Amino acid sequence: MDRQEFLIRARIESDTIDLWLDAGWLAQRGAAGERTFSEIDIARSRLIHDLTMDLGVNGEGVPIILGLVDQLHGVRGVLRDLLAAVRAQPTNTRERVTAELRAVRLGPEGYGASKGSRNA
Repeated sequence: MDRQEFLIRARIESDTIDLWLDAGWLAQRGAAGERTFSEIDIARSRLIHDLTMDLGVNGEGVPIILGLVDQLHGVRGVLRDLLAAVRAQPTNTRERVTAELRAVRLGPEGYGASKGSRNA
């Protein structure tokens, strides 16, 4: 979508988008006068607005939060791919992987264990 449609849909002012682009909070695709935006940019702009206006996060905190959100999104993609790969395996392999996952999660040093008690 073009800049004007983005501004309308994101419900932000033109100078605000310029600040967010300069700060690197939104991706810059295309030349300065021909930037295009996506649905992801709409969602991200709403998150930025919520962080700065509703939650009072300052300009130094926003990139930290956005970075964490980006990392989480990346991890979710990797997990989705891993799940697809496991699903493609023979039944006995899937069952072994599932059993091992349960053992790790529920074992004495599983997910619920205190950080200091886990071996590296």
